[in-house]
This record gives sequence, structure tokens and C-alpha cells, in this order.
Amino acid sequence: MRMRARGYQIAPSSEMMPLEETLHPNYPFLMSSHGLKSFDSHDGSLSDLDSDDQFPLSINAELLVDAKDVYIGELIGVGSSSKVYKGLLRKVNPVSVKIFQPERASSVTIEQKKKFQREVMLLSRIQHENIVQFIGACIEPKLMIITELMEGNTLHKFMLTTRPNPLDLKLSISFALDISRGMEFLNANGIIHRDLKPRNMLLTKDQKHVKLADFGLAREETKGFMTSEAGTYRWMAPELFSYEAFQNGEKKEYDHKVDVYSFAIVFWELLTNKTPFKGKNNIFVAYAASKNQRPSLDNLPKEVGSILEACWAADPKARPEFKEITVSLTKLLTSLCSDDDDASPNVATKDSTSKLVQERVVCDCPGLTMKKKKRNKVVNMMVLPFLEMFRKCFFK
Repeated sequence: MRMRARGYQIAPSSEMMPLEETLHPNYPFLMSSHGLKSFDSHDGSLSDLDSDDQFPLSINAELLVDAKDVYIGELIGVGSSSKVYKGLLRKVNPVSVKIFQPERASSVTIEQKKKFQREVMLLSRIQHENIVQFIGACIEPKLMIITELMEGNTLHKFMLTTRPNPLDLKLSISFALDISRGMEFLNANGIIHRDLKPRNMLLTKDQKHVKLADFGLAREETKGFMTSEAGTYRWMAPELFSYEAFQNGEKKEYDHKVDVYSFAIVFWELLTNKTPFKGKNNIFVAYAASKNQRPSLDNLPKEVGSILEACWAADPKARPEFKEITVSLTKLLTSLCSDDDDASPNVATKDSTSKLVQERVVCDCPGLTMKKKKRNKVVNMMVLPFLEMFRKCFFK
């Protein structure tokens, strides 16, 4: 009898097949995906090739994980068509388990299967420090994507915990830099995310770094037309919005610059810790963006304001590439680090987010070292009081 890890339950598995029929833990679904019914089919027919649930799924067996090795823990997130749980892989490795709905794979629609396969294939070929790491997938009895467990929660929840106070400026910029680096890698590899927003960004356990997640709407960029109105309205680029009613699956012409626009809205949120166009419904926000309305730049530093204006430009061609954004943010953060280097070391702050950037600053400002000027200042502050005390005692 298999033992459960405390606080976890074994992921449901298929009914046991006869030994001679056991080919692969995902074999029943593989049969269904190629026009055959799985062994737990109830109608006994194998000839219904025109059924709505038929889709030629083709995922390399090396990417598949045995469902019996996956233990499901607490629910940590809910999406429109999936739920995310804490999990254990082989009782040892903490993981995140994204389970597609409905529960049984045989009931999943063609569109859900396509979305699942696309996400698995994209994640499996991506490896970057600012993108959540893919571990494996399972397709029977449930569609599951297994990734590294990010214990710092979503960027959205992190910002909520600090409201109404804004984040430390350096922390906001360093988070934006993480996002830009991840997106630079994706775009360089011909991938568009199409759903950048704080809920789809995860923090490391120490809450100092951000990783991109949820690639359900991501796809390879192609020249020409792609699905319209992809993403979430509040962060959607204006060229994706349509004034006319679009049929489901209808296409428009756009490119990876839609991600640059979404990034600008996220960056604005990081800088202000506010919801863009708060109080307005999502459709109104998308309509306003198409009419060239943008969040306010009041009280924001001029340097970040210029980056935002460039990134959310109405003309996609006028928006910078992510590699340019990365360079700009790196220079800006380095400049802020240098300014702090000249500040008094005795200044204390109670800002909770300030502590999070102390170690991060050195990492994100390569080549930045303590100036001799500052070292001399520190030495003087330590030695001079002692000499003053000695002088008073000696000449007393």
C-alpha cells in the first residue's frame, strides 16, 4: 500500500490495466488523442473519430510524468480553466501543479487540449532565470502541468500586502528589470506571452526576484494575423481591442509589441502600487486605451515616465524592444545605486520594502563598488569621535 505524504493526497490515477496492456502511464489518453477511446470509455465504441474531444495530441514521452508520482496539496490559485496546487513530486520535491478543468481528460474540449499542448511545448523549450521552470506534464487521468514551486506568491498579492504604501523605487525597478529580461528572452525566441499582468508573475521565496508564469495564451509569433483580443482587457494593447463584435477565434494583425504595452501597465503598477483605471470596468479600460488614454504620470520620476510613455505608445512600431528596455532599466537602477552610495550611511528607514533591495542592489548593479570617498567617510566617522575623547582626557 502506498503511503501519502502528510498534507498531500495522491493524484488520481487510471484504473489498473492488465499487465500486458500497460505501455505508459499516459497511454489511455494517448489512444484517445489519436482517434481511439481510452480503456475507461463507457460506450465501448472505437470508431467515433468525429467526436468533439478528438485532437491529435503530440507531446514527447520524455516530457510526461507518471500521475502516481504526483501528490496534491493545498489550492494556491484559480484560473478561468484551471486550478493550481502545491504539490510533491515523488514525495520529495516541492512543485506547483496546474490542473486543467474539467477533471477527467476525456471530457476536455479540443480548445483546452490545444491550449494545454501549446503551453507544455513552449515551457519545455524555455529555460531562463526569470521564467518559471517546467518540470513535466501529465495527461491521464487529468491534464496537469508541473513546474517549480514559487513560494513568494504572485506579484499581485505582494503589492496588495503593501498598499496603500508604494514599493521602494529601486525594488519596483528591479522587479521590472526581471520582467523585461524574461520577456527579452521570450521575444528573442519568437514567443509572445499575450497575458502579462501581476497575477501571472511569481516571486521567489525571499521576494526579491520575479519570474514569468502562466503561458496559457502564449504562442509563437507569426507574421500576419493572430487571434484577436487575447489577454486581459486592463493590460491589453490597444491594437488587440476591437470596436466591433468579433467572433470567437477571429484574427487580427499584431506582433510582440503587444507585450511591451502590457509591460508598461505592469511597470506603472509597480511604481504607484495602484490599479490602473481603478473603478472602471475592464471593457471600458480597453476602450479608453484604444482612444490613447493612459494612467497618470503625476508624481513619478521623469526617468521612469519617459520609459512608460515609450512603452505604451499608440503606434506599436514606436515602442522599444525589450532588449532596449533592459538596458534603460539597468542604467536607471545603477544610477540610483550610485546616488545611494553617496548618501549618509546613518540614515535609517522603516520602509519594509527597502530591506528587500539591500542585497539585490549589488546584484543588479554589476561593477558597482564602494567608492574610496565613502570608505574614508566611514573610517572618519569611527575614528574621529575616539580621537576627540582622547584629546579631552589628555588636555583636561
